[in-house]
Amino acid sequence: MTVSIQSVSSRDLRFELEGGAGSDAIHSEPQYSYAVTCLDTGKHQGTGLAFTLGGGNDWVCAAAEALAQPLVGRDIEEIMADFGPLMRKMADHHQLRWLGPHKGVIHLALASVTNACFDLWAKSRGVPLWRLLLDLSPEALLATLDLSYLEDALTAEDVLTLLRGQEPTRGEREGVIERGYPGYDTSVGWFHYPDEEVRRRAGEAVAAGFDALKLKVGSIEPERDVRRAALIRDTVGDDVRLMVDVNQQWTVPQAIDMCQRLAPMNPFWVEEPTHPDDVIGHRTLAQAISPIPLALGEHVPNRVLFKNYLQEKAAGFIQVDCVRVAGISEFLTVSLLARKFDIPVVPHVGDMGQIHQHLVLVNHIAMGHPEIFLEYIPHLRQHFRHPAEVSDGVYHTPQEPGASSDFTDAAWNQTQ
Repeated sequence: MTVSIQSVSSRDLRFELEGGAGSDAIHSEPQYSYAVTCLDTGKHQGTGLAFTLGGGNDWVCAAAEALAQPLVGRDIEEIMADFGPLMRKMADHHQLRWLGPHKGVIHLALASVTNACFDLWAKSRGVPLWRLLLDLSPEALLATLDLSYLEDALTAEDVLTLLRGQEPTRGEREGVIERGYPGYDTSVGWFHYPDEEVRRRAGEAVAAGFDALKLKVGSIEPERDVRRAALIRDTVGDDVRLMVDVNQQWTVPQAIDMCQRLAPMNPFWVEEPTHPDDVIGHRTLAQAISPIPLALGEHVPNRVLFKNYLQEKAAGFIQVDCVRVAGISEFLTVSLLARKFDIPVVPHVGDMGQIHQHLVLVNHIAMGHPEIFLEYIPHLRQHFRHPAEVSDGVYHTPQEPGASSDFTDAAWNQTQ
């Protein structure tokens, strides 16, 4: 049955946080926001998200509407059968490309449009996104990807070889669908939380079943970072994995010094230590602090820069985020690229884990990425129609059709 897109529109949704939630060393007063693309067929609505911190969210909405216009009148199956070339055409708009390319407002807009297409595709087939993607043949999945500028590191044949090579052992990994995917708790250690709240939340997270926690660091006073990391380690013991997230605050020399100071707390990784475009700086740091690994990706804007990080052995974990790069398609491309380089993907969740709970299943089952954990941030769950269900530290596999990106009526109508 033909499911044609009748209209496109966007929605600027912004949500206030309270009590220091969401704060880090750089972003002191975030307003968690989504530039939402809506693809309406009359029967289904595809809902696509791009994540911002408030200011400029309306710019992303305007760009998304402009990029999505060529989709009007087209059938979603036709669109997705050759989505990779279509996405490249949208990204390479002869005028709008100048505003990127492949970064900033215009790339976030492409994320919103792309994610709406995948959501509509899954809804039109009546299945959750993870099921749709797992049921695709390697050739059909490849058709959704844009591999341009990756030819020196990842070719179409590489993708097919990798996916086909995992098919004989997929059954060994499908148990994760029933038992759920492990999570880790980011909400224990926001930057502006006082020490005692960090201690309390860390203890509560472990009691709730999480065995991995994250702390925001990057203070003007280095001693504060060391003290708070030690506080969590003392609270939860040595068996709980502790990650520290700098949110790009340090220079490379500062990062080397601070990683040495934090080493006694045995960090599982150090996240976003310095400027996200500084591939060589990260390589220098990775070599200096080994065996502590670096994690990055929240502010790495596109597949080309991820390629460079992998080529330079500058990252131990890739944190690609489908609401920060050009959507689900580029997420899958980066995941395949990382798999070829044998580096695990542990996504950043600007979507609060709604879409990524689908994508980690695809990464693990179809690509053979290790099952590690997925970030959990609960602050916006009340605004989603089908919020991510997490208990005992585990994401429970969603069953509703689509990408879990629909909002409640109250959230949807907040700006009207």
